[in-house]
Amino acid sequence: MSWVLIFLGFSLLIILHEGGHYLAAKATGMRVERFFLFFGPTIWSFKRGETEYGIKSIPLGGYVKITGMNPEEEVPPEHEAKAYYKQKVWKRIVVVAAGPAVNIALAFIILFGVRTVMGTPELNQSVASVMAGSAASKVLQPGDRVLAIDGRRFPGLSAPERLERFGKIVSSHECAGGEKVNGCVAETPVLLTFERDGKTKTVAVHPHYDSAAKRPLIGFTYGTEQKSVGAVAAASAAGTAIWEVAEGTFHVFSHLFEKEEREQVSGVVGISDAAHETLEGEQALERGLLLLALVSLSLGLVNLIPILPLDGGHIFWAIVEKLRGAPVSLRVMERATVIGIVLVVMLFFLGLSNDIGRITGEGFNAR
Repeated sequence: MSWVLIFLGFSLLIILHEGGHYLAAKATGMRVERFFLFFGPTIWSFKRGETEYGIKSIPLGGYVKITGMNPEEEVPPEHEAKAYYKQKVWKRIVVVAAGPAVNIALAFIILFGVRTVMGTPELNQSVASVMAGSAASKVLQPGDRVLAIDGRRFPGLSAPERLERFGKIVSSHECAGGEKVNGCVAETPVLLTFERDGKTKTVAVHPHYDSAAKRPLIGFTYGTEQKSVGAVAAASAAGTAIWEVAEGTFHVFSHLFEKEEREQVSGVVGISDAAHETLEGEQALERGLLLLALVSLSLGLVNLIPILPLDGGHIFWAIVEKLRGAPVSLRVMERATVIGIVLVVMLFFLGLSNDIGRITGEGFNAR
């Protein structure tokens, strides 16, 4: 059932993206010939007015065909006034930008709605899970409540601030000589005070250095609880999340020549598999909605990259045309398109390669 929901979710994002282009084109007086979900041979279609609507057979994307999108297209005289390249630059930019804008707006609405209805997760002092083989595995159990680290409780702080202080204290217990080798044992123990079944216990544990976290760890995770938030706080949280994802997306694509950043790119397979993991277990609805928002946001942001044939490429060259006061030559556009297609194909295979590596390796760690 989860795969059906994933398929429907992705299809919805495509329809809304292309619907943005469609509505903007209609609103600015352009002629829309076709509005199709997917590519390839047509499975089903119908025509209403001047537009044909339908579904094709290859479930990859979708498209809106606006008359005159290709500068070399022969447009019948009766349709020239409504052709894409006969419109003012600002109208073309609005039409092209409408697709990504819908995806970004949808992401905001989902994030805002989830935070308003379900609240926001906040760390608490309960133990959620314990890593096998860690120092914590010998003393802690899920459900325990951590009260103090090295006798420090920080009563005047909020739970997240208190846990941050706890983490800093644990990090101060370094291996002998400040050695930073994965798995090395801290020279001095941490005094861990916790509550279990109404009884308080204090035990000494030696943190192990974790190279991934780049600091010593005891080896457990804290639990979370949902905190209700108001509309302003929910809107702020949604806006912050969008900004962080946008910043992260820009960082990844501007550092693609670095191995660590290339490994962050995922393709359709990876996103689908991560979605499948997300829709299993507890809080599936919330996690599923958040993932849908993330995918929608990513779809909008990636499409704004200024390379053809992406929407951002059309926006970029429309701005160039406006600045130079004349249309850009078709030869330049064709060369830019070829380069853009090569880059998009490279990103596709990079994402596919990473997906295969995750599937055959440690998975997507969505849980």
